[in-house]
Amino acid sequence: MFMGEYIHTIDGKGRLIIPVKFRDALGEQFIVTKGLDHCLFVYPITEWNILEQKLRALPFTQPDVRAFVRFFFSGATECELDKQGRILLPANLRDYAQLEKDLVLVGVSSRVEIWSQALWADYSRQAENAYASAAESLVQLGI
Repeated sequence: MFMGEYIHTIDGKGRLIIPVKFRDALGEQFIVTKGLDHCLFVYPITEWNILEQKLRALPFTQPDVRAFVRFFFSGATECELDKQGRILLPANLRDYAQLEKDLVLVGVSSRVEIWSQALWADYSRQAENAYASAAESLVQLGI
């Protein structure tokens, strides 16, 4: 399980150090793709395979399903840790998530999210304001 929040930087070549606490669970190779809210989603291969099977089972005749699957898979790339524990993020993913220098890596149960520090700060402020009402909604779902 991934949890926690880590502040890192990305270098001029697009390399990012993955926190040690995330490396073991991610493995040597993992998938990075366009996430929601202009962040990147990072999945261990086993989680990616589960998600891929679920998305494959969706009815491709529905336009919203096709659009989501296209966007999600077109942004996906397999990353491999180098000897320093870094990955190279492709330019298209850096552009999508507005990653320039200061980043936040967030553990979200089965995945890691990579955020620009500015977008994460904005998102966190908004989410904090909605936290209580979201908790009430989760109670209605039996959580």
